[in-house]
Amino acid sequence: MKTLLLAAALAGLCNCAAAQSESYPNRPIRLLVGYSPSGAADLIARIVSDALGKELGQSIVVDNKPGAGSTLASSLLWRAPADGYTLGLATATLYGIDQHLYKVKYQPADFTPITRLTVSPLVLAVNKDLKIGTVQELVAKVKAQPGKLNYSSSGIGGSPHIAALTFEKAVGAQMVHIPFKGGAPALQAVVAGDVQLSFGTAASVLPLGRPGTVKMLGVTTEQPSAVVPGLPTLAAQGLPGFEFSFWFGLFGPAQLPAEVTQRLYAAATRALADPQVQRKLLDTGNEALASSSPAEFDRWAAGSGREALERIKEANVKVE
Repeated sequence: MKTLLLAAALAGLCNCAAAQSESYPNRPIRLLVGYSPSGAADLIARIVSDALGKELGQSIVVDNKPGAGSTLASSLLWRAPADGYTLGLATATLYGIDQHLYKVKYQPADFTPITRLTVSPLVLAVNKDLKIGTVQELVAKVKAQPGKLNYSSSGIGGSPHIAALTFEKAVGAQMVHIPFKGGAPALQAVVAGDVQLSFGTAASVLPLGRPGTVKMLGVTTEQPSAVVPGLPTLAAQGLPGFEFSFWFGLFGPAQLPAEVTQRLYAAATRALADPQVQRKLLDTGNEALASSSPAEFDRWAAGSGREALERIKEANVKVE
């Protein structure tokens, strides 16, 4: 009799879980974003949340929680119930840099990877009064004056910082890192001449690069990008094999039900395939690129995270 009761109870739980998954979502979803409004991550979040919400038939509310290198938002996601009603926008730092620099308690396994959303280049921009017109000229100057040139970034351990560390490794000479709280002030420092260069998102660089307020030298992706048509890659300008991609993905808390994960993945894939969504993302400097599956996204993101952490460790980067 006890065995029969236990079997019935388990069957009831399974049926209840299946019913919840079938009805998901039946209320608004919260999307945590660890960056300030109007930045690259926020723009991506708002475009994707609008399209994804339409696919799911529920509104998605973007909740900006900037601070501590985006770890505040990731910590909130880590503690959230695994019911699909709290999601997060995150990047490679989740896979090692957060733990190394900020000593957070969560690990990559504490999240459910759903899909990649965007992959985009960073743009190498220099102060126009530096009189440097090519990557080769910049490389020559960095090598001739090691430790003398300053570069800005949107913060310690962020993608622009890691791209600059990757550049230093490729060149074989160091520069001085000047971190700012966001991409916009980092690029304004280039305009003012407070720093000589920066690797910025297209959203930060293009408004200054198109009118010539700063000089754009190249993109960090291995292939030319539709984000900045006509701008050559660093790899094609004397740094063969140079590649750095700026990406964001969609994550849930650990143990998100497989049915919910798959529903979110399928909806996000459809949303990113919409030409209007692709155009909106491209206009903000980002290229839509869904993963082939949540498992593939996890493998790809983990590899990207390991490479980024390696750069941080090699440079002995610390948060003071």
